[in-house]
Parts: sequence; structure tokens; C-alpha cells
Amino acid sequence: MSELSVVSRTDNNSDKKNYTAIIERCTATGFYVGSVPGFQGAYTQGRTVEELESNLKEVIEMLLEEGDVEFSSHFVGTKTIAVDENTFMEF
Repeated sequence: MSELSVVSRTDNNSDKKNYTAIIERCTATGFYVGSVPGFQGAYTQGRTVEELESNLKEVIEMLLEEGDVEFSSHFVGTKTIAVDENTFMEF
């Protein structure tokens, strides 16, 4: 599996920028679904992580060609939340 997730968007000395991609797997279709937090319109899917990565790059490049991109939010991270299973009630 290729590495896709990056901690944040960065501008370094190269001509490339890195973007964080959130990846989930749809239980109904088995497809990988990816989006870039705060980057409106930057979402797509693929049968494999590699296909998803290629599709995300294409979407990001297309959006960047359309003009200046303003992020509505910035990726901070993930957090695991523990919940006591005994608090759930069965209906």
C-alpha cells in the first residue's frame, strides 16, 4: 500500500505541495473514498488505495488550475475516543 497521508499541507523548496488525505473504505461497495480536509471539492474514490491516490492527485491538480484555493479548515489530527460498551441500551 502506498503512503498517502501527510500531516499537513506544506510549502518547501520544491515545486510540490503535500496535502492530507482522509481515507475510508465503504462497507457497501468496498471502494476507498478519500477527501482533503478543508479543500472544497477535493474528494473521490477508487477500487484500490493506489487508484484513489491517482484520482485524488488529479482532482487536486484540477482544482488548483481553476484558481486560488482557500482552505475552509486545516487538518489537525485524529483522536481515539473510548466509550464504555455497557452504556449502550439494546432496543
